[in-house]
Amino acid sequence: MPDIANTSITADKEEEEKEMSFIEHLEELRIHLIRIAISVCVSAVFIFFATKSIFTKVIFGPLNEDFLTYQLMCKLSHWLELGDQMCYSPTAINLVTLEMGEAFLLHIKVCIFGGLILSFPFVLWEFWKFIKPGLYPREQKAANGVVLVSSLLFLMGISFGYFILAPFAINFLVGYELPMINAANNGNLIKATSLINYMIMFTVPVGIIFEMPIIVYYLSKMGLITDAFMREYRRHAIVLTLVVAAFVTPPDVMTQIIIGIPIYILYELSIHIAAKQTKKRADEMNS
Repeated sequence: MPDIANTSITADKEEEEKEMSFIEHLEELRIHLIRIAISVCVSAVFIFFATKSIFTKVIFGPLNEDFLTYQLMCKLSHWLELGDQMCYSPTAINLVTLEMGEAFLLHIKVCIFGGLILSFPFVLWEFWKFIKPGLYPREQKAANGVVLVSSLLFLMGISFGYFILAPFAINFLVGYELPMINAANNGNLIKATSLINYMIMFTVPVGIIFEMPIIVYYLSKMGLITDAFMREYRRHAIVLTLVVAAFVTPPDVMTQIIIGIPIYILYELSIHIAAKQTKKRADEMNS
């Protein structure tokens, strides 16, 4: 009987230790989430007080004729001896707000998304610090540099969406005409909310898409995707890329190629990563 009692007490203690360990993990997660929230708030406050520069030079940058993309495209056109074929100015539009409080809510929305973008590397770092203690040394070694690489890929995606995708897509959408609609518009009246929603759509999702190599790395490491699967659907990926590029760019092949090439390179890089991890996984299983 004493042995049974001691065993019961020991089991209760182990259960209590496990419960305490779980609570401690929740407390640790709470601390990391608080740090992330503070980081996003600080970045959002910075954007809030830099309103004029953020809106005129960043958010509405693609509406200005001196936008960097337009200048570089024109220089590239001259360098390729195409004259002004790739030079063009943004379509003139008048931004309006139609509802009470719309401007204020729009300002807050920009601050939140801007804060998330600026804080993205710190957010990744905090999550990495939370999960790192639970990994084996070999897993920690395999994940070395993941925060840096993920941050760089995300910022590259944001930059690609902002400098390449957004200017062409906005000009295409604004300049698209339907009978009896544009004729009634005086200088293309566009809701500011609509423009900013599109700017977010052209940047944040693209930043996430640029995480493809990292996602493929871990999926292939777990055996959920292979390079053979990605090669099988390579042609589908190329066609989809060209279709998207054709819709959002002016009707010239050169501009479509400029937009399509980075996405295709990203896909090929992911295939290479998947092949390497698939081979490594097969070697480990055979050894």
